[in-house]
Amino acid sequence: MKNALFVFALTLAVDLSAQTRNPITAEQALERLKAGNKRFVEGKTIHPRQSPERVREVAKGQKPYAIIVGCADSRVPNEIIFDEGLGDLFIVRTAGQVSAAASFGSIEFAEAVLGANLIVVLGHTECGAVAAACNYQKPVPGHIITLVNAIKPAAMRVEQLLKAGQIKQEDFVNATVRENVRTQVEQLRTLEPILANAVRTGEVKIVGAVYNLATGVVEFLPETLNP
Repeated sequence: MKNALFVFALTLAVDLSAQTRNPITAEQALERLKAGNKRFVEGKTIHPRQSPERVREVAKGQKPYAIIVGCADSRVPNEIIFDEGLGDLFIVRTAGQVSAAASFGSIEFAEAVLGANLIVVLGHTECGAVAAACNYQKPVPGHIITLVNAIKPAAMRVEQLLKAGQIKQEDFVNATVRENVRTQVEQLRTLEPILANAVRTGEVKIVGAVYNLATGVVEFLPETLNP
């Protein structure tokens, strides 16, 4: 077993050193996502790269141009809201886009091995996981508590704004959605060794965004667009 793990680690190390970046830069990737979402919102989707030929093409390998770290909510299907196709996006989804070891490894793999240059942390309005964290005093069953605990620090920071009268009660959840996204962006930017190093060298850009369930619009948070 130890030998097998050693071989795997050695193989991965070789792959990491030999990988090539996607030719689409982070800035180009960001504009492409914005353009796709604009088509979606305007009802002008073109459903690109979804043909049988594309299926056969990506069966030979993948080179996604962006990584989306998003919520598992069924109302936020990433390829649809960005009007993209097979092999375009590498997607990691959990409720509240909460990341743990498996998610971190998946994101690192897509960046270091597949060569994606842009990572988007994508929250959405009226998120149930965030709402549960905003009501953190109330017990929740099973492993749902792991989601609440991960989002709770963001909820507590926004709660202070609520108590100070800086936001309204009806804005509590969505303000926490934004704070949670900002927190997760910073978490990924400082995740050693792979992502933090890629950010330092300028190889990868990590930004935050929020999808509006009512309008279909993805808002890229201005405060996250620069490291």
